[in-house]
Amino acid sequence: MSELNGSAPAGAPRDILNIDEAAELLGVSVKTFNKVLHTENIPARKIGREWKFSRAALIAWVGAGRSQDFYSPEGEDETDKIVRPEAPRGEKARRTAGWKIEY
Repeated sequence: MSELNGSAPAGAPRDILNIDEAAELLGVSVKTFNKVLHTENIPARKIGREWKFSRAALIAWVGAGRSQDFYSPEGEDETDKIVRPEAPRGEKARRTAGWKIEY
């Protein structure tokens, strides 16, 4: 097979990866990789029903990330931003108390 269709000589890493191979490259489970795929801007292309990833693009994407992008500024706690409605006296607050349901 030729290198154009993603295959490589025996023992050589492939340039184009499927989701299982991409997750293995990054050292995470496929489930975790799938979550990141849908929440981050991972370089990928969906061909038919399958996702394809460039090995070089994934490595560059990881290298371009900065840990500080994932942490709040000092002294600012994410839980401080959550506003929950208070329950009436004597009642326990429900997680869904502030939800607005439209019909």
